[in-house]
Amino acid sequence: MKYARLTKEQFEEMHQEFINFLAAQSITSSEWEQIKKEQSQVAEQELDVFSDLIWQGVLQKVIYLENISKQQMFLFKCEEKLMRVIVIQIENELVDITTKVGYQWLQSNLMQDSVKFLNGTKPYTTDPLQDKFQLIQQGAVITKGELFQYFEKLLK
Repeated sequence: MKYARLTKEQFEEMHQEFINFLAAQSITSSEWEQIKKEQSQVAEQELDVFSDLIWQGVLQKVIYLENISKQQMFLFKCEEKLMRVIVIQIENELVDITTKVGYQWLQSNLMQDSVKFLNGTKPYTTDPLQDKFQLIQQGAVITKGELFQYFEKLLK
């Protein structure tokens, strides 16, 4: 397995896609039930293959990722050859930018010495999709990129 198995909730949401996946392999509903009962290892493998296919499709479409903690904001733009990253670091321990009040503080104090900006690039390893997946595993979320674009303009 290359990525991670989908959760039970994710499988439920992808129910029709999973049926189509099984149908593409000429596995009927009754055959699937039989496989689950009699060949649990084969069923596990099918779930893993399906999960990897879904992750691959999602990761191919990812352009922006964000990982925000109390005092740091990591904003990623995934381009063809590399990832661009903007890091905002708050050096005021009383501020938590994951809260509405903390984020408003950040907006009002962007040019203060206690707010540090870093801007750079990160080349992909041999597998860009795996690089994106690792960021998600570390807490990043897929976004539309509004924060990245906002801070990119600000840094110009």
